[in-house]
Amino acid sequence: MIKAGIIGATGYAGAEIVRLLMGHPEVEIKWLGSRSYIDQRYADIYRNMFQIVEDICKDDNLDKLAEEVDVIFTATPQGFCASVINEEILSKVKVIDLSADFRIKDVAIYEKWYGIEHKSPEYIKEAVYGLCEINREDIKKARLVANPGCYTTCSILSLYPLVKEGLIDPSTIIIDAKSGTSGAGRGAKVDNLFCEVNENMKAYGVATHRHTPEIEEQLGYAAGQEIVLNFTPHLVPMNRGILVTAYASLKEKVSYETVKAAYDKYYEKEKFVRVLEKDVCPQTKWVEGSNYVDVNFKIDERTGRVIVMGALDNLVKGAAGQAVQNMNLVFGLDESTGLDLVPMFP
Repeated sequence: MIKAGIIGATGYAGAEIVRLLMGHPEVEIKWLGSRSYIDQRYADIYRNMFQIVEDICKDDNLDKLAEEVDVIFTATPQGFCASVINEEILSKVKVIDLSADFRIKDVAIYEKWYGIEHKSPEYIKEAVYGLCEINREDIKKARLVANPGCYTTCSILSLYPLVKEGLIDPSTIIIDAKSGTSGAGRGAKVDNLFCEVNENMKAYGVATHRHTPEIEEQLGYAAGQEIVLNFTPHLVPMNRGILVTAYASLKEKVSYETVKAAYDKYYEKEKFVRVLEKDVCPQTKWVEGSNYVDVNFKIDERTGRVIVMGALDNLVKGAAGQAVQNMNLVFGLDESTGLDLVPMFP
């Protein structure tokens, strides 16, 4: 059995890791860390775990935790993992970090967009960007995995085949994205109050959202060139889900079959990326509670553009599910172990 510890276990992403690992046949949870709820019963914080999880929340001492487990999930705010990671910890355990600390390879870009000093830049080069469908072989050998963000996972997987195959002009990419409120975390914020969110929809982080450089960097690797794009997120009144609609100019006139062949080339054998049938648009409800990403596209012959769509559950494939998928790869398990989750509907 793989022994796991979760730091930040009482946030939404951390709680989702707990939920998934409780159903994982090869994992035993040894440590639930939470700075906000030290010495409190986990089931008192999340009553859905009553008579399921009996653990008491502990502190976030990674040095001590590394002596007791094989893998540590850090579902923590930006800056935490970078401030505590060291060679002694990495020599003992695998670390899967759900923050942005090791996603961006240029430390100057990280510090500019996140507004904090990076405390351990020496590990940035080593960290593997944990987008399983693209970096699978590197993830298998990793000590430190940078788990991608929810917006980025949906945006990158939706656009990757078109960028990789050179079918679009990457300088024309515009990404319009929507997220449920759980994407903002469990902390109390005025913007997330019921009366602020219910029957409302708004853009935020316009031209400044922190996931922008992550998307640009990863799609830039696929294109073999630097990419600058527009990314605008919106908050919508639902608990879970990411819906991405992206637009780009085609380099030349192509048929549906040509574009579909590009998607099939990369995703036909991927369990968790579902390319939908022609003219079927992804919906968040079709992936809720699951590790699936649904993608599709529509060619607009009138404008010479392609419209790309993607949907995922921000807490599963956009966070905890992908983290478990990464763990499976790191420990040589079948990638889908513990993740055979049928989407919930309605």
